[in-house]
Amino acid sequence: MKFETVSENRSFGGIQGVYRHQSEATGTTMTFAVYLPPAAEHGKVPVLWYLSGLTCTHENAMTKAGAQEWAAEYGIALIFPDTSPRGEGVADDEAYDLGQGAGFYVDATQKPWAPHFRMWHYVTHELPELVFSNFPLDREAQGITGHSMGGHGALTIAMTMPERYRSVSAFAPIANPSDSDWGRKQFTAYLGDDHAAWESHDASVLMRERGYPGEVLIDQGASDQFLDLLKPASLAQAMIERRQPGEFRMQKGYDHSYFFVQTFVADHIRWHAERLG
Repeated sequence: MKFETVSENRSFGGIQGVYRHQSEATGTTMTFAVYLPPAAEHGKVPVLWYLSGLTCTHENAMTKAGAQEWAAEYGIALIFPDTSPRGEGVADDEAYDLGQGAGFYVDATQKPWAPHFRMWHYVTHELPELVFSNFPLDREAQGITGHSMGGHGALTIAMTMPERYRSVSAFAPIANPSDSDWGRKQFTAYLGDDHAAWESHDASVLMRERGYPGEVLIDQGASDQFLDLLKPASLAQAMIERRQPGEFRMQKGYDHSYFFVQTFVADHIRWHAERLG
């Protein structure tokens, strides 16, 4: 699979790269970022996928999360995909929470979204094949995390494919989208009125139905301005009912911003490193 190097910069002894390729899944040009720690110079390294939130591109977490320092220390590669297809001819909406920048990590089945909005397939199939074929990454040691809409994606993907992802965490995930305006609107647009399809992309529903075979780490800011949309209590209750091993931490005074992510990203990378070996 061919790709183009947009940029590569030295960072904490490793390389932060940005790359571009033509995606068959979305039918568009897609941009993604990969951080390779110094350990990648000597062999394959574990992989942590970071899925970003509404309005973001690959760049937000790459430049704002402060993750490279800790990835270098623990010898983990980071992969930052984009959040949606983009470009001329790609459906969009005037609202920030639908269309470009708001793919919700689902494969759309409805017009006008279906031709390009196939972010589930892109993140779980196409992009992995590209990066594992071209970078020194250990396919058997993958973890996944994300923030907000990306936390939703990380949790639903990990619970759907637990045999692939040996660790999972999330920052302020959209936890119960089937029962939130950050979910019902987008699921109706992308997936139609089939609520069974919605529930297969709802972390709280999946937690009740199947859970995750390992431990789960969730950090949520207690002063998050979007608590009514994120619905963390639904996920916390589902974890209790499932008796899901892990931690759900309400962090006093923290909001939804990348200052929150920066504060706890070291904890999350350490968490994944312990489980990825």
